[in-house]
Amino acid sequence: MPQLPGPSQTTPNKPPELQLELPAQLDATYSNFVVIQHAPAEFIIDFARVLPNVPTARVGARVIMSPLHAKLLLRALHENIEKYEVQFGPIYVPQQGGDQLASSLFTGQKPPQR
Repeated sequence: MPQLPGPSQTTPNKPPELQLELPAQLDATYSNFVVIQHAPAEFIIDFARVLPNVPTARVGARVIMSPLHAKLLLRALHENIEKYEVQFGPIYVPQQGGDQLASSLFTGQKPPQR
C-alpha cells in the first residue's frame, strides 16, 4: 500500500506548510508611515504612526530583510492589493501634492498647487 506524505514529507512540487506562531505577548501596531533605507546586503523598513498636529513619529517596528526578500515582499503586496481591489473595489490614492501628500493628510494643510 503506498504511503501518503506526512507532515515531514513533501511532494516534489509542493513545499511543506509553514505554521505561524503568534506569541501571546505580541503587540500589533498600527502604521501609516514607513521609512525605507537600504545597504548592499539589506533593506531596513521602519514602520511608524503619524498623528495630526504631532511633530514626531515614533517607530513601532523595524524590519530588516535581504534584497531578495524585499523584492518578494513587493511582489506579495502587489498580488494582495490586486486581490483586495477585486473584492472591495479600487483603492483611491490622491495624485495631487506628490511628496507633500502625507503632510497634507496629517497636518490639514493643502498641498501646493501645480
